[in-house]
Amino acid sequence: MNELHLLLIIHLLCATIWVGGHILVSGIVLPQVWKKKDTGLLFDFEEKYEKIGMPALLLLVITGIRMAYMYNVRVGNWFSFSFPIEKVVSLKLMCLFGIVLLALSAQLYVLPALKKNIKMLPLMTIHVLLVTLLSIAMLILGSFVRYGGI
Repeated sequence: MNELHLLLIIHLLCATIWVGGHILVSGIVLPQVWKKKDTGLLFDFEEKYEKIGMPALLLLVITGIRMAYMYNVRVGNWFSFSFPIEKVVSLKLMCLFGIVLLALSAQLYVLPALKKNIKMLPLMTIHVLLVTLLSIAMLILGSFVRYGGI
């Protein structure tokens, strides 16, 4: 097994954890929160998931950058959109930046406010759904690497 293959396996396992967790919170936890009007369900899930979800995200970033370098997509080529693989990497990075911005917004503003006021639930729901959609988009974009990019 070569380095690229090992990195890909780690990347896929971490993507499973990251995307799967967000599908779970979007499809199972949030509907229960809305039905029961109990934000504690969301906070309980977040506390448990964060222990595996954040390390998975960190490994996704590390393995993704290393694999991009192995495909000769260096920092200087990010967002150049010159070649098919660069397009994939650049689009995935744009999704990642979106996720980071949403996470910062949630951690610094939405979640603290939600602890005090359930009226913040619609905004938190939007955050969760957007992160889920961006994560799925990243997964789909990654599948194009097999075909040489987009």
